[in-house]
Amino acid sequence: MEHENSCSYCASKEDIKRRLKKIEGQIKGIQKMVEDEKYCVDILIQIAAVRAALNKVGLILFKDHTRGCVARAMNTDRQEEMIEELVEIILKFIR
Repeated sequence: MEHENSCSYCASKEDIKRRLKKIEGQIKGIQKMVEDEKYCVDILIQIAAVRAALNKVGLILFKDHTRGCVARAMNTDRQEEMIEELVEIILKFIR
């Protein structure tokens, strides 16, 4: 499937980058917790926090994709193709 050259998330790019940098720090923190043999529950709580943060980034991208790429495609003959792509994205995202 062809994709648009301009990114739908460009307006959110700095926020996404900031969030991903924070997630990177959280992952490094979890690695250190494992190295230091911290309590399992504390590690699991941090993993849950990373998952929630990644889900938030995914939702930002999903929202921007829907408002950008999908909205533009609705004015073309690619409507059905974009709806199928959107459904595939949702299914992958909720797994």
